[in-house]
Amino acid sequence: MLNVRSRAVFAVPCFPLIAVDVGNSRTKLGFFGAAPAGDGLPIPAETLDLSGSNWPVEALRSWLAALPRAAWRVASVNRPAAQRLEAAIAEICPEAERYRVAWPDLPLMVNVPHPERVGIDRLLGAVAANRLRHPNRAAVVIHVGTAITVNLVTPDGAFAGGAILPGIALSAQALHDHTDLLPRIEMVELADAPPVVGATTEWAIASGLFWGAVGAMRELAARLGAAGTTSRGDADIILTGGAAESVAQLLGPNVRHEPHLVLAGIPVAASASDEKHAGVEV
Repeated sequence: MLNVRSRAVFAVPCFPLIAVDVGNSRTKLGFFGAAPAGDGLPIPAETLDLSGSNWPVEALRSWLAALPRAAWRVASVNRPAAQRLEAAIAEICPEAERYRVAWPDLPLMVNVPHPERVGIDRLLGAVAANRLRHPNRAAVVIHVGTAITVNLVTPDGAFAGGAILPGIALSAQALHDHTDLLPRIEMVELADAPPVVGATTEWAIASGLFWGAVGAMRELAARLGAAGTTSRGDADIILTGGAAESVAQLLGPNVRHEPHLVLAGIPVAASASDEKHAGVEV
């Protein structure tokens, strides 16, 4: 189990830093050598993607061997995967400072009834988006992964909620599992858009799932953006996630693709000065 200590621990900048985004299909790690400086997002000096739930511990050990000792900040939406990672960290570098990120750690207003129920990846995406969006303009953050989330960051920088729908691969699996004859097709990562007119059942499924997801993202981005629009102009649209690259150009010319958005939100949050942590004993 990662150390569960006072929230003041997270507020103290601790670099070098290894940020971890534990998702439902993969675990993504990034090494940040120093606290973020200036505008924009910090860029990880080194990254590692661990796919699935049975990734080899030696892959993590080999990656860490080339890095200096660092503190760990782990954000997770997958409890079993996080537990497996925690065990590997304890085995490889037992003396490292480790901490699980939670919503009270973030320099972010969360204007929803139950902030603790919101996926930490959605909130970290909003933290990062606040460093990218134009001042006094809303942002729509689209995360294309196992699930697709489309979230609104208001002009004053608050997370306001959004929409969640099944990702492309998850939808493909559901079609196969809940019908008698429809085949299972692999749609984990699409490098190229499928043809709109599917000449076979497999291609028809690929077309429906892919272009249906693109249409859903366009519509949700437009509606959420309109909900947050001010006289300053349209909302900024920021795209991230494992399957984002295949749809980036299809969502419009003004969509900004940030592959490390959630990871970057962790060092941004870790380095932020937050008065709510002041005076809390560790």
